[in-house]
Amino acid sequence: MVWNKYKDHLSLLPAGVQWLIFLFTNTVLVPLSVGHALGMTAADITASMQRSFILTGLLCIVQALWGHRYALMDGPAGIWWGLVLGIISSAPAMGVNPVSVAASLTGGFLLAGIIGSLLALLGFLKLLQRIFTPVVMGIYLLLLTFQLANTFFKGMIGYSAGGTWDLKLAGLSLVIILFVSFIHLKAKGKLSQFSLLLGIIAGWIAYVICFGSSGSMGAASADNTAVWQWMPWGRPTFVPGIVMVGLLAGLVNMTNTLTSLLAADKLYQQQATEKQYIRSLLFTNLFSVAGACFGLIPFGTFASSIGFLENTKVLRRSALMTGAALLMLVGLIPALSSWLALLPMSVGSAVLFVAYLQMFGTALNTLGRTSLNSKTIYRVALPVLTGIGIMNIPASAFADFPPLLTPLASNGLVVGVILALVMENLVPWSQFEPKASSLPASK
Repeated sequence: MVWNKYKDHLSLLPAGVQWLIFLFTNTVLVPLSVGHALGMTAADITASMQRSFILTGLLCIVQALWGHRYALMDGPAGIWWGLVLGIISSAPAMGVNPVSVAASLTGGFLLAGIIGSLLALLGFLKLLQRIFTPVVMGIYLLLLTFQLANTFFKGMIGYSAGGTWDLKLAGLSLVIILFVSFIHLKAKGKLSQFSLLLGIIAGWIAYVICFGSSGSMGAASADNTAVWQWMPWGRPTFVPGIVMVGLLAGLVNMTNTLTSLLAADKLYQQQATEKQYIRSLLFTNLFSVAGACFGLIPFGTFASSIGFLENTKVLRRSALMTGAALLMLVGLIPALSSWLALLPMSVGSAVLFVAYLQMFGTALNTLGRTSLNSKTIYRVALPVLTGIGIMNIPASAFADFPPLLTPLASNGLVVGVILALVMENLVPWSQFEPKASSLPASK
């Protein structure tokens, strides 16, 4: 009995480190890419990274203890990330400079977070649950899997803006994928639970041997006094177009929380209460408001955590909380941030690519209960293929769209989910499903 408890505590640290890598890799790219898009200095970008690590770690702990109470990551929302980069890139077409856009985005973040909190308290979740059917949830997970797989696939092959990729880097990434998959499929006992961590360690060592220490995800060290700069993006302004897009992104982000918790219910073989949903949405939006004051994009629950949990089989909240506490420590100690930022982009991308394979299975299982024929296939195929098609079109192709619609129309995930919501709630699909044939009673 005592030995079993000792073994559980002994396995908590490597499980926490594995969560740390997952949290870090899913967080670090957001302030890096947004900072570069806004033309921020290296010191300002690193300060933004540190703030992001601290608030992400704190939110994960708060959610695990008092929010949804699952081992699910909460961090910079992918929906917002894509929209923010799209809005910044379209700033010249709108005739404004990045500084003005950043101030407008801050206003959009604040308003979306406040309205999201009010909607959670006013019971908007019940309406959301009615319109967000299992089919919509499955379509969302499919599109999210495609989007993330595309991002990490490009990262692991060293894909450049010029359309070229590194064959040697891709070869190493393939070896890492095979290594992680082999451990997960063949290793016995708890060893298979740490396949991602082992992949990171072995891949990092192999990368340094093959390529040296270049190719990291990091930025320069920041001055500690600048880490908690108030309103670094400027005084918030409220531009109607950006506010409208922001509110829509906030709505889709709320459905992301719903999807994550419904998928977690199946994994934990229990059902989250309405209070868990409300608290989860409330904490997410309150942290989003706080983050906006420090130049961070809004937070959201990561549906991709489901793939991570299915891969590692470690469902304990204590493991997530350990990883989240370590992430906060990384944010508080600049030297740790600088060291972890040396993790090669290709290694992290290859390991996460394997982790998200499980989420593809979750999406298929969610859609598997839907009866499909030559007519009902439209309810799945049209949103999914439309979303994937848009994902494969460069943002520059939407230059002729109205500037404020460009970031929305160029986001395949958002368009696909909106199309799925409209089709599910306006088309009577039950009329097209095959009627169950009644068998004659036996004599």
